[in-house]
Amino acid sequence: MKKLDVLAAVLVIVGALNWGLVAIASFDLVAAVFGLDFGQTNPVTRIVYGLVGLSAVYLVTQVRALPRRWAVRSPVTAHALVH
Repeated sequence: MKKLDVLAAVLVIVGALNWGLVAIASFDLVAAVFGLDFGQTNPVTRIVYGLVGLSAVYLVTQVRALPRRWAVRSPVTAHALVH
C-alpha cells in the first residue's frame, strides 16, 4: 500500500504543478511533454490526466488511514503490540 500511496502522491503533485503552470504561465506541462500545444490532448495525455484524478480520489478516501500506515513505531511500541 505504501508504494501506491507514493505513486498517488507523485501524480497529484504533478497535476497540481501542471495546474499552477496553466494558471501562472498558460503552459500545459503534460501536453508539452508529449509534444502537444497548450490545451491539446491525445489518448496518452488523457490517461495521465485520468490517473491524476484517480490518484486524488484515492488519497481523499485514504486520508484517515495514511497516518497510521506511515507511522513510525519505536521497537518498544512494536514489541508491546506483538505481545
